[in-house]
Order: sequence, then structure tokens, then C-alpha cells
Amino acid sequence: MSSVGNSRQDEDIDLAQLFRAVWQRKGRILAATALAAGLAFVGANAISPRYQAETRILIEAREPNFMGQGANSADLQPLLDELNIASQVQMLRSVDLIKQVARDLKLYEREEFDPVASPSAMDELLILLGLKKNPLERAPEDRVVDTFLEKLSVYQVERSRVIAVAFTSKDPELAAAIPNAMVDVYLSLQRGAKLDSNSQAARWLEPEIANLREKVKEAEQKVADYRAAHDIVQTSDTGTFSGQQLNDISAELARVRSEMADAEAKAENVRAALAAGRPADMIDAVVSNATIQRLKESEAGVRAQISELSITLLDGHPRIKALRAQLAGIRQQIASETANVAASLKNDASVARLREKQLVAKLNMLKADYAQADSNEVGLRELEREAAAQRQLLETYLSRYREATTRLESAASPADARVISKASEPIEPDFPKVIPITIVAALAVLVLSVVIVMLTELFSGRAFKPADGNGNGPDGGRDRERLPEREHDRYDEPQTVRPRRDLPANLLSVAPDKALTAEMEEVLDLPSAAAAAAPAVDDKDEFSIESVAGYLVTSGVRTALAISPTGDDGSTATVMLAREIAEGGRHVVLIDMTGSGCPTTLMASRKDLPGITDLLSGTAAFGDTIHPDRLSSAHIVPKGNSDIRRAMRGADRLSMITDALAEAYDLVIVECGPANAEGVARLSRNHRYEIILSAPRPDMKDLAAIMDEFEKVGYADLVLMTAGGLQSRDERKRSAA
Repeated sequence: MSSVGNSRQDEDIDLAQLFRAVWQRKGRILAATALAAGLAFVGANAISPRYQAETRILIEAREPNFMGQGANSADLQPLLDELNIASQVQMLRSVDLIKQVARDLKLYEREEFDPVASPSAMDELLILLGLKKNPLERAPEDRVVDTFLEKLSVYQVERSRVIAVAFTSKDPELAAAIPNAMVDVYLSLQRGAKLDSNSQAARWLEPEIANLREKVKEAEQKVADYRAAHDIVQTSDTGTFSGQQLNDISAELARVRSEMADAEAKAENVRAALAAGRPADMIDAVVSNATIQRLKESEAGVRAQISELSITLLDGHPRIKALRAQLAGIRQQIASETANVAASLKNDASVARLREKQLVAKLNMLKADYAQADSNEVGLRELEREAAAQRQLLETYLSRYREATTRLESAASPADARVISKASEPIEPDFPKVIPITIVAALAVLVLSVVIVMLTELFSGRAFKPADGNGNGPDGGRDRERLPEREHDRYDEPQTVRPRRDLPANLLSVAPDKALTAEMEEVLDLPSAAAAAAPAVDDKDEFSIESVAGYLVTSGVRTALAISPTGDDGSTATVMLAREIAEGGRHVVLIDMTGSGCPTTLMASRKDLPGITDLLSGTAAFGDTIHPDRLSSAHIVPKGNSDIRRAMRGADRLSMITDALAEAYDLVIVECGPANAEGVARLSRNHRYEIILSAPRPDMKDLAAIMDEFEKVGYADLVLMTAGGLQSRDERKRSAA
């Protein structure tokens, strides 16, 4: 079997040597760490302790209980936004507030707050030489304020309206007293500001209210005078006397016109009925007349008597004649009364018509008066609006004045903040923290000592080792140590291995090597050309899957191209090779570049998984094309689902893909199927790939021809893998037993 061996002169860092050097100097490192811890402990205890206490206040709009929740009180509340909270923080850090606290607590008498009041001899010398400014030239208040601000911390608690006031001092009692005093002064200043605001508002409103009262009185007097001058009588809030009269006349005119129309209609109806000779009983106006109703009743009675006497008396009887004469008289009276009714209706219509004329004339006169009154009311309404505006303004001022006067007491104007946590005298000092300082110092010295030892080893060169492929580099010795003993023995190189020839920079420019066939025959122990019909191989295990796997592991090959002249048989052997190497603890990925997709069928869970063609076509992401093998820890990049012709347009990217996979895997195997030498050369793009010829049942003549083709494109060394490795691991164990 031919192999590719490259002697590299690179060096790698020997981590084991670094750790051995650290372990050899562990005594010095621990001694330095203990010394640093002791010094840190003594130094931390020697520092004067400082104590810190904190008071917290909540900023909120506060109003007295007697205040209403109306719009006026809501308008007076401050806007509690981030800017308002930040402004309150600056108020707590104001110089005036600090000076007030310093006076209340007599901080000027404490050396802690004015350390420059007693300068040292060195400071006096520097001042005398003019190298330092005399701090005593500043006012004591300014010196105390500077020291106070250095010890003070005021900040807003995140995502809240709470402000924390923290102070640090050597005296724990003073550390708690100062934040509480600052908050008391701050609340007092806020209440005082509110009292001043209310007092100023009350003083300003008093003369304004007096002036407004006079203006309201004058405006209302003008309204009364205007009404008297223009004879405007107000009958309601919105109506006048002339308007009321106009409404009454209009209603009366409508009523009279209705009566006139009704009378005319009735008179016309009676007249038409009489002219047509219709009986009066059919006329409503006649029937409803009381006189006619009595005559009708009399007529009915006479008719009844005539009917009754006609039974016993003849028509010529005087009694019957008298009754008939009486009946004729009644009928004449009915006709006369009907004529009177018609005349009465006609007269009523005439009266209604005359009444209408009178009302129309009066209505026209009232319209002229109303028009004049309406023009006068324009001026009246203007005066009334002015009086109403002055009255409303006066009422507003009176309300504000009453509100301001009720807040003149200190209890009636609470500050817009309240204490939610008062500072208490601290027990433990805030600084120094002896135990944490000691631990940090010890850890720092420990880490620094270890780093110094490692750097010393690196600079001396003792921490480097040669990086070769014989077990001394990172890819050789480390893998041998990681594998079990029996796996290590099984991966020994074959007995017959040809050293690898370095490939040129441009593989396409290499002239064919005619001696390749002879070399391959010598390595494979082939007979002469005349006896080629009966090939024989002495050592079959030399080209088995196990031997090829051992060679790839021990030589540190990162990328290999597998060629299968016989098709799926060779691809199956390549899959067995990948699984064999994966069983030895190596990370292997196989890329299926075959046309049949045999490796995908054997290793992937499904045939339709995204693979190399999808990746070359740009239709799939890199991570989506890598899938686990069904039967081992190896990985597979399947054939994919994209069009092969379209995918091969991006074959130039295959080298970048294999390089990226080689960064994550110990070995990348590209199964190319029955590819020719020119296709493999275009595929590899002159990269230093190992070429594996996977031929389970080789024909020596065909192998020699294939070797010659690869030699022509620049690949003089190929690794042959025959059928010796097609057995499973269990079968090999049984054979060995």
C-alpha cells in the first residue's frame, strides 16, 4: 500500500511539560501565596475601618387630607418623571443643604472633615517653597463641603422613585446620623418651599380679588342700565317681553285662522245642501243645532199622534187635519231655523276673517318692535358676557385664595417625599473587608505565580515539542494515548508503506510519470505483464480496511478522497472505513459525491435529507447538511436533493467545505464513486488530499491503468483498499480466535 508521509518541522506547546513545571515548583508557589495572604490580612487589619449607613426616601406627590381630588389640585401636583427624580438627587447634593447639615452637626469641629487644618511638616515646606497652594486660604465651609462630597453617595434606585442617601465615616454613629439629618433638612426645605409658594400666592391674590369685585360690580351695573335705557324686560333666562308677545300673537293668529276656515267650510256646506234640496238631517251643522233638535222632537211626536189616530179616524176628521196643520208648521220652523244656521255660520266666518286682519296688523307691528329689541339685545348680551367672565374669574381667584390660605400652616403642606428607610448605626465596617481582601490577594498571587512559571518554560523552549505524524505531534501521540491498547496495536502501519511524495503547487502542470505502473506492481507484488492474467497478492491484510484506517489515523490525514472504480461495492467499503475509524474514537464525516447515493442509503436515516448538492447549490445551510450515521458515531453529508448539474457549477466551493469540516473533524472522507482522474483533479483544486482507491475485488490491470491516469494529473501516491476489510468487527474477532 502506498502512503503519503510529510515531515513537518513545526513545533507545538507541550501542555504536560507546562503542568509538570508548575508541579515541580509547587512549594515556591504555595509559599508565595501564603506570604501574600498573610501580608494582605495584616494590611487589611491595619487600615482604619470605615462605616457606611444609608437612608432611603420615596418621591411622591403628597397633599393634605382636606384637599379635594379635583382638577385644580391635580394641576398643582409635580410631574414625577425621570427628570424630576434626577433633580431631587441634585437637590440632596446641593451645597446649601450640606452646609446646613454641617452646621447642625458641628462638622467643622471634627478633624475627619477638615484634615488640612493641621498640615504636616512636609506640607508646610511645600507651601513655603510655593510648590503647593495653602489650603487654609479657603473658607472652612468650603473645605468641609469638599470632604463631605467625597464621603457622600446619592443615587436613584433602579426602576423606582426611591432615592438612597449613603454616607461613609470612621465614626459609625456619625455615618448613620448624617444621612438622617440630610433627609430631615431636605424635607424641611421642600415644606418651606411650598409654604413660600402658598404665601406668595395668597399675597398676590388679595388685591386681585378686590379689583375683580369692583369690575364685576361695574359690569353688572352696566347690564342693568342698558336694560332700563332700551326698555328690555327679561321674562326668562333667554327671552324678553317683546319676544313673548310675538309668540302669543302668532299662536292666536293661527287659532283664528283655523276657526275661520272651519266656519267658512260649514257655511258653504249648508248653503250647498239647501241649494241642492237635500234634507237638513244630512247636515252636521244643522243637526247639532239645539233649536232644530227640539223641532225635530216635536215633529216626531205629531207624526206619532197622526199615526195613532189614523187607525180609528178618517183623514177628513178635524183632529187629524189639525195635527197635519201642526206638522206643516213645525216643518216651516225647521226650514227657517236651518236658514238661520246657515246665516250664523256665514256671519262667524266673516267675524273670523275680520279678527284675522286685526291680528295680522298687530303681528306686523310687533315684528318691527322685536327687530329693534333684538338689535338692542346684541349689546345687552355683550355686556352680560363681560359680566359673566369677570364673575367666573373672581370665583376662580376666590377658590385659589381659600386653598392658598389653608396651606399657610406647615402641617398643611407636606413635602413631596417621605422616608421609607432610616439609617441605623452600622456594626460591621464597610471597608476594609479583611477576609475577601485576603482571599483575592492569595488567588492573585497564586495565578500570577503559575503564569510566571509557564512563561519561563515557554521562553526557555522546554515547553515545546516537535509536531510530526509518528505519535509525537498533536494528531499522533495524543490519539494513541486515548485509544485502548488493543486498538493501538490494531492500527499499526502495514509492513510495506511507500513514503509520500510532496505534491507540486500546480498539480495540472505535472508531467505523467511512466514509472508509476512499475512501482505499483512492485508494491503490490504483481507479476510481469505477460503473467498479468493470474494476479496474486501475498499479504491481503496489508490493504484491508483496518490497515487503511490505521494508516489514516497514525499519519494524521485530515482529508481523503475515495475513488470507487467498481461503483457501489467500493462505496460500501468506504462507508466501512469511516465506521472503522469512528469506532476507534475519532470524529469522522463522509461526504457522498456519488451518483447512486450508496453511502447515503447505508448511513442516513432517510434518502431525502439535505446534502452536498443542496449545499453547493446554495439551497441549504451548512449545519443542515450534516447528519449522524445510523450504525456508528460517524457523520454523513448525504448526496442531497438538488440537481447534480446545477450543484457541480459550484464544485469550486468543495475545497472550502472540506477545509471547514476538517477544522471540526479529525478526518473528512469524500466518496467520489467511479470518478476519473481529471474529475478528481478538478475537484481537489491542487489541495494536499489523500487519494484512496477503494476496490474490494481488484483487477491488477485495471488498477495499473487507474494509477497511470492519476499519475498523469499529479497524484503519484494512492492508497489501495481491497476486500480485506469488508468483514465486520465481530467476524474479525472470530477469525482471530
